[in-house]
Amino acid sequence: MVLQEEQLRIIFGLKLKQIRTERGLSLFGLSKKTQLSKSYLNEIEKGKKYPKPDKILALAKALEVEYDEMVSMKLSGSMAPLSDIILSGILKEIPLELFGIEESNLIDIIAGAPDKVSAFISTLFEMTRHYQVSRENFYLAALRSYQESHQNYFPELEQAVRDFARLYQLDLQQKLSSAELAEILKEEFGYQLDEERLAKEDLPGTLRSLFIPKSKTLLLSPGIPEAQKVFILAKELGYCHLQIEDRPLSFSWIKFDRFEEVLHNFQASYFAGALVLPEDRICTALKSFFKEKQWDSARFHQLMSDFTDSAETFLQRLTNILPTHFGLNQLFFLRLQQDSQSAPVLSKELHLSRKHQPQALTGTINYCRRWLSTDILLNPKDYYRSGALALGCQVSAYQDTGEEYLMLGARENDPVSPNAQRSVVIGLELNANFKKQVQFHKDPKISTQIVGTSCESCSVQNCAQRVCPPSRLIKEEQEKILQEKLKQILEED
Repeated sequence: MVLQEEQLRIIFGLKLKQIRTERGLSLFGLSKKTQLSKSYLNEIEKGKKYPKPDKILALAKALEVEYDEMVSMKLSGSMAPLSDIILSGILKEIPLELFGIEESNLIDIIAGAPDKVSAFISTLFEMTRHYQVSRENFYLAALRSYQESHQNYFPELEQAVRDFARLYQLDLQQKLSSAELAEILKEEFGYQLDEERLAKEDLPGTLRSLFIPKSKTLLLSPGIPEAQKVFILAKELGYCHLQIEDRPLSFSWIKFDRFEEVLHNFQASYFAGALVLPEDRICTALKSFFKEKQWDSARFHQLMSDFTDSAETFLQRLTNILPTHFGLNQLFFLRLQQDSQSAPVLSKELHLSRKHQPQALTGTINYCRRWLSTDILLNPKDYYRSGALALGCQVSAYQDTGEEYLMLGARENDPVSPNAQRSVVIGLELNANFKKQVQFHKDPKISTQIVGTSCESCSVQNCAQRVCPPSRLIKEEQEKILQEKLKQILEED
């Protein structure tokens, strides 16, 4: 990508202001530390000037950051989505002048309230990737931006779980049962539980629960797995304890009419995950697991089953815990689903700190068959098995970027869709902090795979898992050749 000078100036200015603010320095204070004038620093922060290398070095030294971090085109924390927006050029494509808005003013607004405004603008940016955007798509994209801007960790919800456990004397050192959660719902919140009615109604098999507010009755699909039942009841307790009334009534949800419903559904789900996998206990367990010198699938299975029999609940919870308590914030979460008639489909994703390589793409896409998430779906017999559950670990090395991730994943029956399976995977960037914290990453038994994102855009040669030609790459190459020929003709005349 060829970066425009304006993009470089704007991102550097935002980065300087962000780091200066984090260090508790005024422009005057930074001026004294760097011997650069206050007016010059102000011009830099407004994106009007880009400093020379010696001045960048002075700024890096004064702010106690690496030179490479200062010149990186990535912003951090709640500002991270903003760098994607600026680099995409999308703000140039929107006719802001029709609304009386200048691009610089819009960026100032976003930078001034990054948690709220950046999440909203990032949503619009993500919509351009997906094209066919429903109301639910829009709301869920906004929610992902909200999660990503908070590193998917919400201390007020963690505290709410601790308060709840103390209030109702739940032993968070033990695996929760649906019976004890049902008792609290009935005795403390006046719920009625009905596990027969849904089976009598002509309703989709994907409907696992339905709450009837008038009678405070929770209808549960008969025969749902214990792990899912625990999560559904824990989520109901979340609605009750957090005093949430504006909420979806069914699981799985039919549709969301307002963003508040999406947000409240997330808050109750977060509460449930934190109740099933309590913060202090899971941190202690992970510290012990990460000290292991060798990867052990059976040990990983035991770690998970000490808390829950749902791989998705377990791995989702790690996205809350690892960034805050272990500093492992360069991560992503993927869920793929597949029935017997179709190829794997990416149905859920979350990226922290930045957009990582594997992500949802538009159109009919054949996601890389070398991914742990696809391979464990298609070839579960090659992995550690326990009943319908398969568990695996892989190092994924991206052909085009050189990025490497340790992938922890599982395949399990989809509890929402009969006759379907799903895989859930968390990918952790193999950086210095990860290698320091996770001892088993050096285990030679962990396979390393050279991967791409999709067959259509993959440059890996002689791939036995390829299911279609690299059509996107071929098209890009053809366009590049055509542009070069046209340029040559124009220059000759």
